[in-house]
Amino acid sequence: MSDSKDNLVMEKLVSLCKRRGFIFQSSEIYGGINGFWDYGPLGAELKRNVKELWWNTMTRQRDDVAGLEATIIMSPEIWKASGHVATFSDPMIDCKTCKGRFRADHVGEISCPQKPSKMVAECHGEKTEPRAFNLMFQTFVGPVQDESSVAYLRPETAQAIFAQFKNVLETSRQKVPFGIAQVGKAFRNEVTPRNYIFRSREFEQMELEFFIKPDEVVEAICGQVAVPLPGATLTDPQPDWGWAAWHQYWVQERVRFYEGIGLSRETLGFHVQTPAELAHYARACTDILFKFPFSKRDENGELKGEELEGIAARSDFDLSQHARFSGKPMGVFDEELRAAWGKLAKDRQDDIWKRYYENRKGYLEKSGVAFEAASRQATEDANGLAKGQYIPHVIEPSAGVDRLILALLANAYSEATDTDAKGKSESRVVLKFHPRVAPIKVGVMPLLKNKPELVAKALAVRDLLRPWMNVFYDDAGSIGRRYARQDEAGTPFCVTVDFDTLGEKPELKDTVTIRHRDGGRQERLALGDLLSWILPQIR
Repeated sequence: MSDSKDNLVMEKLVSLCKRRGFIFQSSEIYGGINGFWDYGPLGAELKRNVKELWWNTMTRQRDDVAGLEATIIMSPEIWKASGHVATFSDPMIDCKTCKGRFRADHVGEISCPQKPSKMVAECHGEKTEPRAFNLMFQTFVGPVQDESSVAYLRPETAQAIFAQFKNVLETSRQKVPFGIAQVGKAFRNEVTPRNYIFRSREFEQMELEFFIKPDEVVEAICGQVAVPLPGATLTDPQPDWGWAAWHQYWVQERVRFYEGIGLSRETLGFHVQTPAELAHYARACTDILFKFPFSKRDENGELKGEELEGIAARSDFDLSQHARFSGKPMGVFDEELRAAWGKLAKDRQDDIWKRYYENRKGYLEKSGVAFEAASRQATEDANGLAKGQYIPHVIEPSAGVDRLILALLANAYSEATDTDAKGKSESRVVLKFHPRVAPIKVGVMPLLKNKPELVAKALAVRDLLRPWMNVFYDDAGSIGRRYARQDEAGTPFCVTVDFDTLGEKPELKDTVTIRHRDGGRQERLALGDLLSWILPQIR
């Protein structure tokens, strides 16, 4: 467990989030509901910024990704195909003494409902044997509540992407390799929600399913499959990339995204899942970790980190499952493959065919298909290569919005000490958000609120900036107090309209003071240059 100093940081952060309107406990006036959180004015802006930045990076700035927004409730057959109905469960135990219910693997790490920043040790009463607890929320569709109307709130956003794969492929005019991105709500009936908003029952995901050619197809077309060197920087996708190169590329792309919103590599870590940890269909999975205050420490006292995002190489499992359960084909036709196949020597064809056959047969057998049926289907699938047909594989970067919000808050939290002329010191909080994610980009202030000409000019500056960014106008209290309030909200820049703005010094007319949150540095800038100065720093 983390030490008392780490818990104190979390307590201060949780207190700040409520006091400043970042995060509130859901249904608080009725005693709250464990595992559900509401985002207040500043939190809503922070969350919107994060999602927009992710969306812009993943879709609008790329030619090879299309977007999707699917429903939360879908056919229950989808969750049978994905395995969630049968296997999406956690081990649960009950305490016969305190009547508490806990996840078996979280014994001693239970989050205190009254103070979600604290961890409380479980009591030592007699426990029941662990039993499976399905994490999906069940509901009913239609007026009759029976087995035929059972449905589920989605536990992830990914499956809708797979179910709509062919529709998106055909309407977006994309070709493999390409991706489908989605941001949306997901729901998991966690046995023990914990660590504030890190593990909740209602949360948001940002997921990309990036569909790629199987290595056998790449080899047939390009003559080889590029093998990336460990640690090599990959920025420019190539036609001969196989799953390993694409996986390494997307891990690096996601790290670049986090760096671009203020999470340095020093705050991040990595966990490469071992073969024992991997799902049976996965070839690799790398978890990007963030060193939260509640993270466990290693033998040297360093924070080890908790999962922020997982990047998985999921083979062709998902599309294959939906093809089997729906009876609808999920393969694609690739003219380049069909043309290249006919030019291959017979021994190369046989070698590639055999490897593709073995992979398909292995998937089918692991999915419970009998040996003879699996062999027949795998033969048919492998024969499709000569016709230019195959089922795409997928690389899946999957991130939690709420976990990222918590990481940004923890990363930004700092304390500054101010000493006045009499030597009295006062500690205050500064949230050092990167300008791109900061809830408020600029605070606009007249030097004095009882001077109509200053107020009018400051309001004009606010109106100049407001169409482009979130601006907060503040004229209450001393200018120092107003700066401190904006520091606590994480606002990177404050613009002050003073008498020089009005022309008290003619050479400074129509200029304003820019005050930087980090370091408190101030500089003068012409009003005509204000927008062009700010925009590049917040985008």
